[in-house]
Amino acid sequence: MFSKAGCDDARTYIQSGNVIFCAAPKIAASLPDLIAGQIAKRFGFTAPVVLRTAEQIGAVIRDNPYVKAGVAENELHVLFLADAPAAGNIADLNPDRSQPDTFTVLGQEVYLRLPNGAGKTKLTAQYFDSKLSTIGTQRNWRTVNKLFELMQG
Repeated sequence: MFSKAGCDDARTYIQSGNVIFCAAPKIAASLPDLIAGQIAKRFGFTAPVVLRTAEQIGAVIRDNPYVKAGVAENELHVLFLADAPAAGNIADLNPDRSQPDTFTVLGQEVYLRLPNGAGKTKLTAQYFDSKLSTIGTQRNWRTVNKLFELMQG
């Protein structure tokens, strides 16, 4: 799908919907709607398509407040949002929704600390999508770092 859309060097990383590719900005801008439409048509389900550049992933890694606080890597996740949420929507999020889990919204990312794992939290992509009026896709911290490494070389 990505190659047919005009992307170069398209390759996947594990079976979690991660695609690394090179594309001109104009092509990249059209990809979320184009690829989401093709996935729906070909496979019969809706999937969020959220893009980040290597520079943006580097900033996500650099800016993670939980890494700065020394939280263990296996507790860390990032929800990548398609759009920056409105301040009022962020303010309406419930910080006590899933204790001891915590989150921080910075720009188009929701940084998550999930001490009991992603399978047991109520801080799901669906929760944030509904409250922030956007769509997102979540990755664990190891995957975020591996994607950045692959984007560099």
